[in-house]
Amino acid sequence: MIATRLRQIGLLLAALAISALAIIQMFERTTNSMPQDYTMLFGIVAALFLVLWGLTVRFQQYASQSIMPCVLLLTAIGITMIARIDQSMDTTVAKRQLMWLCLALVLSGLLIVFLRDYRVLRRFSYVSMVVGLALLLSPMLPVIGQEVNGARIWVRIPGLGQFQPGEFAKLFLAFFFASYLFDHRDQLAVGGKKVLGLQLPRIKDLGPIIVVWIASMGVLVMQHDLGTSLMFFAMFVAMLYTATGRTSWIVIGLIAFAVGAVAAASVFSHVGQRVDAWLQPFSNEQYNKEYGGSWQLVTGIFGLASGGMLGTGLGQGHPALTTFANSDFIYTALGEELGLTGVLAILMLYLIIIASGFVAAMKIKDGFGKLLASGLVFTMAFQVFTVVGGVTLVIPLTGLTLPYMAAGGSSLIANYILAALLIVISGAANRPEPELTSDSFQYEALAALRNKELEERARATESIPRSRTASARVYDLDDPDGEIVDTTKRAPVDDSVAGNGADFGGNGSGTTTGFAEYTAPTGSLPPMPSFTAQSPAMPPAPQIPPFPAIPAPPIPPAGGSHQSPAHHGPRHGGARA
Repeated sequence: MIATRLRQIGLLLAALAISALAIIQMFERTTNSMPQDYTMLFGIVAALFLVLWGLTVRFQQYASQSIMPCVLLLTAIGITMIARIDQSMDTTVAKRQLMWLCLALVLSGLLIVFLRDYRVLRRFSYVSMVVGLALLLSPMLPVIGQEVNGARIWVRIPGLGQFQPGEFAKLFLAFFFASYLFDHRDQLAVGGKKVLGLQLPRIKDLGPIIVVWIASMGVLVMQHDLGTSLMFFAMFVAMLYTATGRTSWIVIGLIAFAVGAVAAASVFSHVGQRVDAWLQPFSNEQYNKEYGGSWQLVTGIFGLASGGMLGTGLGQGHPALTTFANSDFIYTALGEELGLTGVLAILMLYLIIIASGFVAAMKIKDGFGKLLASGLVFTMAFQVFTVVGGVTLVIPLTGLTLPYMAAGGSSLIANYILAALLIVISGAANRPEPELTSDSFQYEALAALRNKELEERARATESIPRSRTASARVYDLDDPDGEIVDTTKRAPVDDSVAGNGADFGGNGSGTTTGFAEYTAPTGSLPPMPSFTAQSPAMPPAPQIPPFPAIPAPPIPPAGGSHQSPAHHGPRHGGARA
């Protein structure tokens, strides 16, 4: 364990050393000195990273320790490039980014300390849905919503500045999607008809994907935000495939979004301009457009190409020539000064974080944890792909920000919370199983068996409640709540059957006037009583008339003729005799 901890702290210290070397080198080449205010801010950030590592070791001791050093390196490289652009444009975006980073580290530490079990998020699935949709649609509000560069994705709060609520909405929607798909994965996994070798889902199971498709198209239509809409829908489809394992869901999702995107590009000019700039970036018409042209895209591509294999070096390029080089096009700015080797190393850091998340998703046994980890990791991977693919002409520009690197407090805080959630889930996934031969496990097993035995004994000795209303009504008892043995010691007896009413408390008249001692075993029911005088009178039995008597035939005298008397007619001479 000591060797593991030394290796983990060694990775973090190596990341801090590389970050400090890059920052010092950049400032020495641009200003010939290290500013004091930046030195203080970087020292506070380094101390917070060490505190976060200590909290992770203390409260999430089995968590993956490769996530935090990679996040640290990505953040340091991004802030270094933002500070480099500040030197050229005389801005202070890097200082604000460092302040947001301190807040993100504090929130991540609180999450690691207090979120011991991530499964508590499942209890608030529908609350997460409401919060996520509210954040996603909040830029449409008339007062606080703002439209920037054709996309209405910003919210301005007086005194706090503006932020992008879609970055936080993806977290809450990931909680809801994971809980919903975990509860309904069996129904969604059932296949319907097979078309062209593809097992399609049932018609009635298409409801969730239709609802999410309508919501994502609504974001695209109302906010003109292709990136958030695409990320929102792709996250749900990926988690749906993870829950069911059916390729048909991916095919249906791609077709549905392609249809919606084509329709939006033909209807809304903002989306159509991005598609035209992507298809024909080097044409004079698109390059010289005043709004919505390809000038920004082509400038970023030229800067990326000028970096070559090893780049121009930190502080020796011209990344500020590209518009929004510190946010949307920070990848091209890094490619200019770090070269192809640097941007490939950046992608490798992202791959390590994504691989760590997928490993945790595969190792964890809880279905909700699998879906949540895979959804969060895929969201990050998809965001990196859309940003890098947009600035390299693979796909149209989407307006998303590169996680941990681009300028923006909302994106930085949301992605640090995402990394903290991955750390918590990986801690649960890597927690070792208890050994069957250990003394503690045997003690816990014996204690559990003992508690179960005591519960069974207590359950066996509980008295079984019985209804006494019927027995009290039959026996005409005064105490219907008494025990059956106590209230049926004397049973009614018929004197005519007993023979002597005096012995049984009767009068010998054939009616029941007393009770005999009942000596049946305890708990058995007494015999059914005959109707007493107090019982309701029964109708008399109908009288059956007697059958008429049939005379017996005469017996012939002894020694006489053996013939029948009926044969003594005149024909046989009986009259003559």
